[in-house]
Amino acid sequence: MEAKYVRETRCYKISRVFPFDVNNHYTLFGGKLMSYIDDIASISAAKLCRATTVTASADSVDFLYPIRMTDSVALESYVTWTGRSSMEVFVKVVTEDLKTGERRIAATSFLTFVALDDEGKPLQVPRVIPESKEEHALFEAAERRAEMRKQRRSESKRFAEHLSTESPWE
Repeated sequence: MEAKYVRETRCYKISRVFPFDVNNHYTLFGGKLMSYIDDIASISAAKLCRATTVTASADSVDFLYPIRMTDSVALESYVTWTGRSSMEVFVKVVTEDLKTGERRIAATSFLTFVALDDEGKPLQVPRVIPESKEEHALFEAAERRAEMRKQRRSESKRFAEHLSTESPWE
């Protein structure tokens, strides 16, 4: 399977923040931003393997600065690393004050996607080749993040064994 350059998976999305997008603090609702993040990351994942992909985990979403109604929000995503059938996608969220032009990183996120064949079975994905300084930095630290994900998932499964499935509303 031929490797692909990280740039081949790069995607961009820019939106304006409207009054119906904000919470009671008049900043972009976190769930709305998370939806944007999952959406754009899924496109990067599909561009890598040209197959069906599913979100396996949203490993992290770090909200660094609030995004206000006077801002635009720009998302950039790309695949940073691949396993056999899984891939890590990084999403960078940049906010821009539309009145002053001030820009800053408002959030970052790592998600994991799995590629599936037509029968829903995991499908091998191409490896990625980083080129820029940013891509190399994320690529070089990816195996450590993958190990942390594996440990967290294992802990979550153990924890879930002790949870009830009964509903208090029934």
